[in-house]
Amino acid sequence: MTGASARRAAGVALCLVMLVSVGAVLTACDGGKPTAAASHRATASRTAAGVRGRIVSRTASGRRSPSGTGELPAPARLVPFGTSGGIGTGTWRAAGRHVDGVPAVYETALVPPGGTRLAGIAWMDTALLSARLYSGSKSPGGGPYRFTAPVQPAQAVSLVAAFNGGFKMADAHGGYYTEGRVIDPLVLGAASLVIYADGRVTVGAWGTDVRMTPGVVAVRQNLVPLVADGRPTALAASTHWQAWGSTCGVSSCAASVPGIEHQWRSGAGVTSDGALIYVVGPGLDPLQLAQLLARAGVVRGMQLDINPSWPVFASYTPARPRGPAAPSNGSKLLATTRQGPWTFFEPWWARDFITMSARPSGPVTG
Repeated sequence: MTGASARRAAGVALCLVMLVSVGAVLTACDGGKPTAAASHRATASRTAAGVRGRIVSRTASGRRSPSGTGELPAPARLVPFGTSGGIGTGTWRAAGRHVDGVPAVYETALVPPGGTRLAGIAWMDTALLSARLYSGSKSPGGGPYRFTAPVQPAQAVSLVAAFNGGFKMADAHGGYYTEGRVIDPLVLGAASLVIYADGRVTVGAWGTDVRMTPGVVAVRQNLVPLVADGRPTALAASTHWQAWGSTCGVSSCAASVPGIEHQWRSGAGVTSDGALIYVVGPGLDPLQLAQLLARAGVVRGMQLDINPSWPVFASYTPARPRGPAAPSNGSKLLATTRQGPWTFFEPWWARDFITMSARPSGPVTG
C-alpha cells in the first residue's frame, strides 16, 4: 500500500469511527449537506446509543436479572396526546420495591385523545418480575384455589405489584385455566393473558399469538383483542362500544340505569421487547383505552375489568429488603380508583387478579 493509499484508508477508518460514535459527522464524511438517508442513519445511531446507555446504566453494577439476559431497557418518555394534562405527564417514575438493584415498575399518566382526565399507565419489567394468577369465588368461581385472596405472608415478601383481572366468566366470552384445571373452556381467538411456569407473562389472541403448551400454567381470557400489531383493532375503533361490556350509568350501577360509553376501564398488553403494560382510567371508551396502550408501546393488548368498583393497580415498597408487602406500604397507580393496595389482602375479595413478584433468584431491595 502506498503512503497516499494508507492515508486515505486511515481517513476512511477515522470517519467510520466518528460515524458510529456520534452519527452527526455524516456531513463531514460527505463533504456537503447530508442526504435524507444519511440523516436517518444519524438519527438511528443516536437512538441506538441512547438505548445502549440505558442498558449500561442499569447493569453497571454487574447485577443481572434471573433470566441471564439482563433487565429490560427503561421505558422512554411518552409523548402526550393533544392535551398535556400537566407537568410530568408522560414522564416515568419508578414505583414499588427494587429488584436486583433496579426498579422493576415504572408509572406515568396521560390524558387520552379527546379526554379531559388522566389515565394511569404502569410498565413492568418481565425479566425481573414473575407473574401469578390469583382466582376468586366470583371470578372465575369453581374453587377452592391454592392462590386466592388474601395474599399470604410467604408471597408478600416478594410482591412488587398487583392488578385486577377481567369480567365474571358469564360476561367474558372466553375461558379460564389455572392450577392444572380448565375452569371454563378456552375460546379460539379470545384475548388472553398467559402465564408460564417460569413466571413469564404475555398477551395475545388464543390460537394465533398464544396457545397451550406444557409450560402454560394460567390463561385468563376476556373478550377479543383490543390492540393488534401495535394499533387499535377494528372493533375497538367501531361505534359498537357495548361489545366491550355493560357499563354503569353516570351516577348508578343499577341495572335499570342506562350505561355510558365513557366509563372506568382497564387493560393490559405487551411491548415488542416483552414488557407488560397496564392502563386504567375514568371516562374511557374502548378506542381511548386502546390508544393509550398503543402509545405506551403495546403490540398486543386486551381489555380487563371495567366500571368504578373493580379496576385497580397497586405497587408496594416495604421499608426493608425482603420486608412483606402490605396495605400500609402500598400505593395506587391512579389516586381516584375505588380499590387500592388493601384490596389484594382482603379475604372477602372474590375476583381474580394478577401479582407481579420479584423472581426468587434476584435479590430484593427496599
